[in-house]
Amino acid sequence: MSRRAALRRAAVREWGPLAAAVRTALAERGARALALTLTATALTALVQLVQNQSWGYGPVRALGAVRAEDPFWSALLRTPLSLFVPALDLPVWGALAQILLVFGVAEICLGRWRTLAVAYAATLAGTLYARIGVALGPEALLGLPASDARVVDTGPSAAVVALAVYVCHQRRARFTGALVVVAMVVEVLVKDNLAGREHLAAIAVVLAVCGVREWLGRRAPAPRTGRRAPATRTGRRPPAPGAGRRRSAQGLGAGGGGTRSGAPPMRSWNFRRGPAQRTSWW
Repeated sequence: MSRRAALRRAAVREWGPLAAAVRTALAERGARALALTLTATALTALVQLVQNQSWGYGPVRALGAVRAEDPFWSALLRTPLSLFVPALDLPVWGALAQILLVFGVAEICLGRWRTLAVAYAATLAGTLYARIGVALGPEALLGLPASDARVVDTGPSAAVVALAVYVCHQRRARFTGALVVVAMVVEVLVKDNLAGREHLAAIAVVLAVCGVREWLGRRAPAPRTGRRAPATRTGRRPPAPGAGRRRSAQGLGAGGGGTRSGAPPMRSWNFRRGPAQRTSWW
């Protein structure tokens, strides 16, 4: 087998189920399958447009910018909107492309509400890690410098990374999921900043959720097969499958010549020593 054929087979095995699910959903529901994704993309573009205006920068920062130095409950209220506040120092088209692709696939594979739940949990994990890291200080293993308390959180990128890992786990695209995790680790090693560490915190939360789901799935009992049919009102159970064929074979069916009186069958042990030891129920 040639290398190209092997790569094609590996790609089909890795992305085939995912591509089939996306293709089927788009063919059946069209744009309605991406209602959440299109809304999130449009909202991110609108927030980017507003925050680049002189009159809009302040309101966007007040409503959607989350920092570790902010009061906890205030930051918690801002977290949902922070999902759609892109970073000012990065091109917005990159954030829009990530949301359109990853949110779209996640919405089709996971459903609308689960996609929102995973995205919000990932963003919240990054926000909480920033607070914990600043509290630990730079001397600790997972600590952060005090200057990171004034840095705005990652915006939609943490949610995008977490959704990508979660979908890869659900659809068994293990190589792609591992590649996303390795890329985020390399990002932190090359450029150690708050955004990269928040990405890793989001991935850690998602991997924990995936591990719990796998554990619960293994503990769940296997579905039973061949259960006995429930009794009817008369207290009798319906005949087992194939009973009619056995009755016909014994000559006891509708067309058979045999009869049955209703008495229990006679059991005789004629194969023993002789008639003297013959035992019968009658």
